[in-house]
Formats: sequence, structure tokens, C-alpha cells
Amino acid sequence: MKPLAGRASPRPAPAFILALTLGLLGLVGGLAGCDRSSNKTSFFSTDVTGADYGKSLSLTDQNGQARTLADFKGKVVVLFFGFTQCPDVCPTTLAAMAAVMKELGPDAARVQVVLVTLDPERDSAAMLGAYVTAFNPTFIALRGDAEATTRAAREFKVFFQKVPGKTPGAYSLDHTAASYALDDQGRLRLYIRSSQTVPEITADLRLLLAGR
Repeated sequence: MKPLAGRASPRPAPAFILALTLGLLGLVGGLAGCDRSSNKTSFFSTDVTGADYGKSLSLTDQNGQARTLADFKGKVVVLFFGFTQCPDVCPTTLAAMAAVMKELGPDAARVQVVLVTLDPERDSAAMLGAYVTAFNPTFIALRGDAEATTRAAREFKVFFQKVPGKTPGAYSLDHTAASYALDDQGRLRLYIRSSQTVPEITADLRLLLAGR
């Protein structure tokens, strides 16, 4: 509809203007309040808080000590499934985590990086210990027999399968390349993609350390 020309709109009364202004301010304030109450922590990693998996783990570390998730309470845990003969993803992931630990500075003492081997057939406890501590002396490796390994992988929805090589002992493994982060209460919180950068992972772990 074409507006009428030459006709001025009636001026609202001052009382009406005041009431309208106060009403709009109240609406904006209410919306801001709603936004604050629904504000969620922004992680670079995928937030999997409340997931119904990743609740238990029972394996043995490189020193022969039985370990469960309860042993790590009080620390933020970064959990990765891999194997020592992995040609790319595993060393890259552990090197990245070593860099993250340096970035965290003193807060690194409140973080535990754990490698769970998917290849207990070839990864002895001694081999695992030498492997993970070469990246950082605080890193821990866990292993179990074939049944325990499969159970742990299923609990964390980690895929893995053997890829036959030219000889029986020369096989490789295809496996999930991501890591998980658990908070200091042992609750699964983050799915860390292999493509994420050291600054991104560092920022996410700082948030968990701050109780987010």
C-alpha cells in the first residue's frame, strides 16, 4: 500500500514514549538474562558431556600396576587408543600432547595423558613404557589381553581392526584417530579430533581445569 503524502503522523504522548522505552529496556534485559542463564562453555573439541559410554576402564600400566579411571580422579585425563608401531597418527597425537603439556606450564601437573594399546600382541609393557615416556616422562600406557582390549575399545566406541601385511607379524591396525578428555571427576567430557591444533587443545584443557 502506497503511503499517503503530506500527512504527518500524530506525535505520541510523553507518557506513552516513557512506557514504551521502559518496556523495551525490560525486554532486552530479560533476553540478556536468558542468554546468560543458557550460556554454554565453548569448546573447540566436541562436547560429549553426559554420554552414556566411556564410564569404565580396567587395564594394567607399563609398570604392571592395575589401573581404573578412579586412579586418575583429581586430574584431567586425555585418553588415546593406539599402538607403538603406528606410522603416523599415534606419534603425531602424542607429540601434540607433549606440546600441549609444555603450553600448560604448571597446570600440566593436573593433566594425565594415557595411551591404551590396541596391539597387546606386540606391545609389551616395557615397549609401551619406553614409547610413551619418550614423548613426555609423565605419560602412561595401559594394556590388557585381547579380550580386555576389545572391551575397553567398545566402552569408548573406538574402532580398530587388523590390516594384514606381507607376513603374519607385519600387520598394521586401522583405528579411531581421535582422543577423549575426561574431567577431574572421571567424567567423559570431550571428543578431541586428530585435526585439532595444540592451541585449541590447550584452551579446552584449561577450561576443564577451571571446572567448566
